[in-house]
Amino acid sequence: MENSDYLGKEKVGKLLVKFAVPCILSLIISCLYNIVDQIFVGNSKVGYLGNAATGVIFPITVVGWGLSLFFGDGAAAWLSVSLGEGKGERIHRGVAGAMLASFLSGCVVILIAYLWGDNLLMLLGGTDANISLAHDYGVIIYAMMPLALVQNCLAAIIRADGAPGYAMFAMIVGAVLNIIGDPVAIYALDLGIRGAAYATIIGQFASFVICACYLVRSKTFKIKWKSFVPDFGILTKIMALGASSFLTQLCIVATTIVNNVLFVRYGMESRFGADIPLAAFVVIMKLFQIVLNVAFGIAAGAQPIVGYNYGAKQYGRVKRLLTLILLWTGGICLLFTVLFEAMPRAFIAMFGMGGGAEGLDAGLYMQLAVPCMRIYLMLIVFTCLQKVCSIFLQSIGYARLAAPLSFLRDVLLIFFAFTVPLGLGVMGVAWAAPIADAAAILITLPVMIWVWRKLGEKERAER
Repeated sequence: MENSDYLGKEKVGKLLVKFAVPCILSLIISCLYNIVDQIFVGNSKVGYLGNAATGVIFPITVVGWGLSLFFGDGAAAWLSVSLGEGKGERIHRGVAGAMLASFLSGCVVILIAYLWGDNLLMLLGGTDANISLAHDYGVIIYAMMPLALVQNCLAAIIRADGAPGYAMFAMIVGAVLNIIGDPVAIYALDLGIRGAAYATIIGQFASFVICACYLVRSKTFKIKWKSFVPDFGILTKIMALGASSFLTQLCIVATTIVNNVLFVRYGMESRFGADIPLAAFVVIMKLFQIVLNVAFGIAAGAQPIVGYNYGAKQYGRVKRLLTLILLWTGGICLLFTVLFEAMPRAFIAMFGMGGGAEGLDAGLYMQLAVPCMRIYLMLIVFTCLQKVCSIFLQSIGYARLAAPLSFLRDVLLIFFAFTVPLGLGVMGVAWAAPIADAAAILITLPVMIWVWRKLGEKERAER
């Protein structure tokens, strides 16, 4: 097995580039599955109703994503800390346990989604106009859930094992197949929204196969059949470390559902109707996801480096890594903010101008989508900084601090989403986001100052 000493000796900036850049690309590529689907569907004959339909399915896919991160990010953090502590001999059991738990979780998601059926979709923001499209898209997407979860779990483990480029390659192959498959299935084969779903699961399966093949060439662990015998002691530790990632995704689900329902409710009371606000919000959330995945990529890429150095008691390097993580996140997110505020129409138009044959719908769609996007994303830099702080705390084993911070912003967002629209109507749902972002960063700041001081105390104690 490969020695990981370089994580404690190489320059932290060089290590962050090596690990974070492939991780960022991997996460962006992973979210492209749904985004590419929406671009092609939104520009097809179903128009904005197709975007609304994929948005109804989105919370279910995020639940699956969250479960895979629960076990994958947890196993990745546990792997890195174990290496730093010199306890690499037990890693194979944790990796196998995380894979098995991800697969079984995917089976549970399938069972619930199929048994609950369209009633679940109506709870998630479905309307009479989009429910049939959401059903056609969802029943296909669900089928790949168990293997998709294992693939995403393995991607996090592969990055922690020192092969972020391999994880990125697996995601690229799947995304390319999806991008090629979408126009073929949607337009050439005339499968519509079902074609987008077929293209997605084909790409996911290809990524799964590539990630599974890595198990025969892994660096710090070797999987055997006996590795899959559950070790609940190890799995409990993995789940504790992955709880922050899981809660983050659950909060995205909760905020998405709340926003879906409220945009539909307040939209019905406005001249825009129910489906236009929902479709606009779905597009905004995809752009939000891209930026958030950049931040997650920086933090997740740094995770094995942070975990190793913390386990090895090199607290000065941990502090330098935290500084770089925050600088990278802040700079990149500010750039995105400028672009979103300067040319929102260009970004929205990528997903279609609205609704097929009905020019009035298209005009109303843009009238709502443009100001809604500017408002909702104006303080996304605060969102990202707050989220990466939570992941950093998870990386150093501060699970009790990481968990509440991971859902702080989203709890605030839900509160403001219910209260602000009482006076502002449908646009008030959008205003809830920047208000929550500002409040969350103000609460997170003193926590991180305390953690910084604790790291300094430990650094001085080790001298």
